[in-house]
Amino acid sequence: MKNLKGNSLIKSNAIWIVFIIEVIIFAIASGGTFVTGSNIVNIARQVSYYGIASIGMTFVILIAGIDLSIGSIITLVNVICAFMMVNAGMNMWVAVLLSIAVATLIGVLNGAMVASVGIPALIATFATQTIFEGVAYLISGGRPIAGFDSNFGLFGRWSIGPIPICAIIMILCFAIGSFILNKTYFGRYFYAIGGNEEAAELSGIRVNRVKYLIYALSGLFAGLVLLSRSGSAQSTVGKGLEFDVITCVVLGGVSVNGGIGRMSGVVAGVLIIGSLTNGMILMDVSEYTQMVVKGIVLAIAVGIDCISKKRNAL
Repeated sequence: MKNLKGNSLIKSNAIWIVFIIEVIIFAIASGGTFVTGSNIVNIARQVSYYGIASIGMTFVILIAGIDLSIGSIITLVNVICAFMMVNAGMNMWVAVLLSIAVATLIGVLNGAMVASVGIPALIATFATQTIFEGVAYLISGGRPIAGFDSNFGLFGRWSIGPIPICAIIMILCFAIGSFILNKTYFGRYFYAIGGNEEAAELSGIRVNRVKYLIYALSGLFAGLVLLSRSGSAQSTVGKGLEFDVITCVVLGGVSVNGGIGRMSGVVAGVLIIGSLTNGMILMDVSEYTQMVVKGIVLAIAVGIDCISKKRNAL
């Protein structure tokens, strides 16, 4: 019995064990640079960018969906926010709130395409990814938009003591995401739809409405990423970010087949990818090699999920 409990404990915390091992390896390989206070703060800033977006992606993947437009939503709302502040002279807070509202409405659009029109999520969000990238380019003219209110640095560069404010925003967002999954009936609906959509429909869950909500939340959390950025807005700022976000979520134990996953695992996935990226940069690993490594990590994570599903089906 003790052995069974021990094995269960190791299995449930395996992702955190991997993270600890990763930290030890990079700490040794970098001669201790990896675990210095300044580098830890740097990692916290870096992971906040895709950590926040991974919360909305968790909801989407829990229902066996996908949102490839995350990166382009981040790009578009950053460009829109910058344009309103710099070109239109709008108040910073008004611009931020309007930009987040736009991101949420974009999520609703994705939800409409998936739930009401019936377009597969992969195709629908790939289409909107292309559209939003083009719109961001048209608004910015392909040029960076700079000259923000100096107070906008509050979100990306300022800290409370040693803790970056963008990391605090991420922690609060994870707390909200965990509350939604564990303490609300909507969270239970997410798991039910991901487990068996037809059974969820027959049990009285309004599946299409829930899908609208989920994609709206995905857009909302993607919009909140702009709060952790500052400096200048560019039409390529979020390009490829969806890959890191999906990798974090799947690596954190959220099944691509839906219905399985915890927010705590996603937190670990975010920390692993953030530490992996930072560690490889410290080790002077080329950008292209980093892409190869991250691709392998994603393939392994999905492969393990698929193997687990097959074993459970036996």
